[in-house]
Amino acid sequence: MELFIRETLEKVNDTSTVRSIKPVSGGDINQSFYVETDHRPYFIKINEKVAGHFFQAEAEGLRLIKETGAIRVPEVFHYDCPVGAEKAALVMEWIEKGSPNVSPSLGKSLAHMHQHTSEKYGYGKPTFVGELNQQNEWCPTWTEYYRRYRLGGQLETGVAKGTISGRREERLNRLMDLVGAIIPEKPKASLLHGDLWGGNWMTSRKGDPVLIDPSTLYGDHAFELAFTELFGGFPSNFLDQYNAYFELPDDYQDTKPIYQLFYLLAHLNIFGEMYGSQVDRILKAYVG
Repeated sequence: MELFIRETLEKVNDTSTVRSIKPVSGGDINQSFYVETDHRPYFIKINEKVAGHFFQAEAEGLRLIKETGAIRVPEVFHYDCPVGAEKAALVMEWIEKGSPNVSPSLGKSLAHMHQHTSEKYGYGKPTFVGELNQQNEWCPTWTEYYRRYRLGGQLETGVAKGTISGRREERLNRLMDLVGAIIPEKPKASLLHGDLWGGNWMTSRKGDPVLIDPSTLYGDHAFELAFTELFGGFPSNFLDQYNAYFELPDDYQDTKPIYQLFYLLAHLNIFGEMYGSQVDRILKAYVG
């Protein structure tokens, strides 16, 4: 691994002495390392079992967020596009962490990021949610995109994996038919992080919020916020602060469960039946 890291650093024109290589915990998919050279410290992710666009999708998402100027992300220095079982790396800026889950401006910064928009919904190229491939196309309405590429994509994956069948499959199909009556057809198409749980943001040593590991798309900002409420890990005043800069829709509490459903389906398809009861509870609430 040390040799591969040294070869990767050459791709960013850093041939200085490597002072330290330390494994970093916290990721389930990649091997991650803190690497310090005479030139600077780096955060490097390595994998040899990912699709060719895996690190590219993350790097492009970080670039889009950075271009908004609304919130900090790690600078990307290099990413590989592997072929087959080739080992691949993503080389980024190392950001020193500050106090965990404390940021006076996360809500404000995210609200400003969400005000960068597109004329269409979706993303136009595949991304990932965890280890699951997320197909995306541009759609003229949010309802079409959410039905086809979010709920429909998880349904297809779940049927193939055997995690969605029987009454669960029947209910999900019925709910997909009702999507247009539950979520807005044409909300503002905000730039979304797409996988914003408590582990995908941090606070820098200076106290600035930092987003990591995006799965970007353009869609209803309520979709993003619903996920922030699913597993916790955000400041207690986060939603109030956000709402002061970008008001939540009046029907947010009504749409929140169907937006959380996508992430619960993804967790069901990745981790198994431990998320099944939550999925079933939401399906029953909507379709009986």
